[in-house]
Amino acid sequence: MTANGVASIGECMLELSGQTGPNWRMGFAGDTFNTLWALHALSGDRPATYVSAFGDDPFSRDQIGFFAQNGIGIGASPIIPGARPGLYAITLTGAERSFTYWRGDAAARQLASDAAALAKSLENQSLVYFSGITLAILDKAARKTLLSAVAKARAAGSLVAFDPNYRPRLWHQREEAQTAILDALAVTDIALPTFPDEQMLFGDAAPRATAQRLGKLVGEVVVKNGEEPALIAANGTLRLVPAVHVAAPVDTTGAGDSFNGAYLAARLAGHAPTEAVLRAHRVAASVVQVRGALAPFETLRAAFED
Repeated sequence: MTANGVASIGECMLELSGQTGPNWRMGFAGDTFNTLWALHALSGDRPATYVSAFGDDPFSRDQIGFFAQNGIGIGASPIIPGARPGLYAITLTGAERSFTYWRGDAAARQLASDAAALAKSLENQSLVYFSGITLAILDKAARKTLLSAVAKARAAGSLVAFDPNYRPRLWHQREEAQTAILDALAVTDIALPTFPDEQMLFGDAAPRATAQRLGKLVGEVVVKNGEEPALIAANGTLRLVPAVHVAAPVDTTGAGDSFNGAYLAARLAGHAPTEAVLRAHRVAASVVQVRGALAPFETLRAAFED
């Protein structure tokens, strides 16, 4: 069977976003799901799989149903009796967001509990994507299982992409995060770090330092830096690609995740890294002009093809 699908591994949570007045809107989001959402929207007819673990409660069933309505499957992801999804709420100050989480016993923490099921979900994928948050919600043994499955998929021909996405509150110690992320980079083809995260975790002085450090470990690196230019390290060269300025952003939630999805969709379509970053910047700029992490597919496609 020809590898054609795209798979993303991690945790999709219930998302509560504030509306006018005391009411909240519930949706579904999480860093690796947000990336898959954009990647799926921009990748034509490629099968899309979200690899995780799910509960058997009504919220989990609604979540899986939402995926299916939008053409996203769950592969062989386990359904855990009695488990439930994690939850987070977004509060905004202007366009900048802050998050409150309830995720300590989320089903997704068991996504590597069945090594055979995990490996099956990653079969015949043209691309496998995961993040530092995927690593952070797992214990050490489960991380080892995950990276073994990713390495196996890579050996079978899958392209592997990884965003370190460092979130200090999810890790017991900074050194633990450093070790886990370096282990993940060892099985990665495309790294998509964000400079402030790398500065916090590894002490990089500037995006160039991040690009040069990761360029020794991974063949293709794109360092994101908000509204500042992205820096590509590939084929032994560095190249800055200016971002798209948005004068009045509405909500910055999911912008970096959508950038990742658009970049990977462009690379899978055969575009060179510079062109892929240009498209990814446009998509990220479109996402910050809508509320919530998941922009409508048509919004993403219009920005990608503009």
